[in-house]
Amino acid sequence: MSYHKALLPALLNALLLFAVSFSTLATEPDENKPTYETFSALPTYWAPSLSPDGTKIAFVQNVEQEEAFAMLATFDLKKGEKHYLLRSDNERVKINWYNWVNNERLVVSARYETRRGTTKVHDTRLLSIKFDGEGGAFNMVEWERIKRRAGNPNHIPQFHDDVIDWLPDDPDHILIALDAEVLGLPSVYKVNVNTGGVSRIIRGKKRIRDWLTDQQSNVRIGISLNYDTGEREVFLKEGDDWRTLFAYNAMTEKGEYPVGFAKDPNILYFKGYKGDFRALYKLNLKTNERTEVYADDGYDVDGSLIYSPVTRDAIGVRHDGRFYWDERYVALQNGIDIGLPDYDNTLVSFSDDEQTYIVYSESDVLPGVYLLGNREKGTLDVLFQQYSQIDPTQLSEHKLIEYEARDGIKIEAYLTLPKGDGPFPTIIHPHGGPGARDFSGFDYWTAYFTSKGYAVLRPNFRGSRGYGYSFAQSQMKGWGLAMQDDITDAAHWMVKQGHTERDNMCIVGASYGGYAALMATVKTPDLFKCAISFAGVSSLKHVVIHSRRFLNNEFVKNQIGDDYDDLEARSPYYNAKGIKTPILLVHGEEDRIVPPLHSRYMADELEDYDKVFNYVELESGDHFLSIQRNRHLFFKEMDMFLNQYLKPASKDDAVKAGLTTE
Repeated sequence: MSYHKALLPALLNALLLFAVSFSTLATEPDENKPTYETFSALPTYWAPSLSPDGTKIAFVQNVEQEEAFAMLATFDLKKGEKHYLLRSDNERVKINWYNWVNNERLVVSARYETRRGTTKVHDTRLLSIKFDGEGGAFNMVEWERIKRRAGNPNHIPQFHDDVIDWLPDDPDHILIALDAEVLGLPSVYKVNVNTGGVSRIIRGKKRIRDWLTDQQSNVRIGISLNYDTGEREVFLKEGDDWRTLFAYNAMTEKGEYPVGFAKDPNILYFKGYKGDFRALYKLNLKTNERTEVYADDGYDVDGSLIYSPVTRDAIGVRHDGRFYWDERYVALQNGIDIGLPDYDNTLVSFSDDEQTYIVYSESDVLPGVYLLGNREKGTLDVLFQQYSQIDPTQLSEHKLIEYEARDGIKIEAYLTLPKGDGPFPTIIHPHGGPGARDFSGFDYWTAYFTSKGYAVLRPNFRGSRGYGYSFAQSQMKGWGLAMQDDITDAAHWMVKQGHTERDNMCIVGASYGGYAALMATVKTPDLFKCAISFAGVSSLKHVVIHSRRFLNNEFVKNQIGDDYDDLEARSPYYNAKGIKTPILLVHGEEDRIVPPLHSRYMADELEDYDKVFNYVELESGDHFLSIQRNRHLFFKEMDMFLNQYLKPASKDDAVKAGLTTE
């Protein structure tokens, strides 16, 4: 039996076709639940999307019953009918994303856990299913149809869900990039969404890793990358030839990167640098004229282009929400903001005629609501609440502050103070990545912390994205150095401002944030009363060793370093002897991003030195706390751990934290 034939039944069994009444999915509030479970519940709904004609909505619902599961469903707005399509337990197979390909059918990316040799990885597959579930789901990319073209029929592509064009003028097909012939060298295929029929459009070449089409659905751009040297070229297809538009080293130079075409096929949008900060430009491919489209002073422009389904032209960019240059959308956004002035409102889905739309609204104290708008009727109605069990009146607003690091660099951070009078027990909460960034808006970790009376500071330390090329590049071979000092300086700022006391702070982080929490116990052993690491890196040397199994090994060494003595000096695992701080380690058993060996090794080392720690491994757990029982278990362990080591600010806070009943 081939690998592919063995996989498909298991995949479709894990995503069970499901049809039940809506009432059986209702989640009743449980007043007997521990307080932390209010915040550790998965969002009830996520990613609702309108069908092209605006008559149906697809969404995922997380259901917490005896066994929690996620359900992909649709709702017919005209008929009032609900259909349940795919069910996932969020364990072996997860609903990764989905998209309407026409008014009758959705394409679904399923992500599942597998191995490549001895290496644990994630694979993806594309499923096609009708909006009512009729006929069931089928795997769109049948390997048996493709492998006869492959130079190596034993190579099965890891990712099948790289859709490069939804072909809006051809609702029966999509274009995908698939490295069927050579690992890491994708060709472009046209796939029939109804039958799974496949034909190759362009064969992989020139080390092109990514393809880009214009608004007429012609493949126009190929983006190459040499994984060994970092050299990148952006090619423009001109007839049978390929002309180099941009060339640079992705490891060491700023460079330019294409993001999409205007309706005019001669206008290409790209991200380039205006000084040290990334901005959005457009390039006239006939005249070579470059024009600045949008820049945000002091910040990088992030995110993809937004297109109008009516005009097929670019109308804005996803940047810290949405920025529009099309006046029609500016007027609509302004109207929504006037109607909902206390919230950040984001247009997330449109019908093809732009008359029906979905808005996502949230704030620091509003956990997130989806609303359905109708421009013809002038209505805006609540569709879904993400966290209906959370009382917004108990939440606190975030304040964007700036503190000065020891070398004079200015660092932004978000400060959230609980209700009451300080000084407060405090959580320093570094984000993951490290090339990520904290923003304002609802955050379920922060909401949980402040509900217990803890102040929270989330620093966007060096290496965080969005603050310019130099700021981001400072993470290169910098883990545990100035990046770590920025987090230490954040804690000192909290004490200096009077928000907390020096002996009443814990550091809590996940992924890179988990590394930072562990490294804090090494570099500043007397600063924090406790440290919590979820899915944290403990050994930089093992990160580099593990990366040898992947194509991006040289990029990892460029980021982390490759001098083993230096890596050990910057790794908590190799410096456990001097740790004084009590530590809670939590890791998912099936984490494919940061393997659980990082926490296992760290636990062994802490035990050898007779340190105070607790290690909890989450059964079937991944890097994202996707499984409901694991999210509850992690918050339970964190809740008990923080209660043990942080002193409440007052008797009322002690009652809130569950430390006394008086």
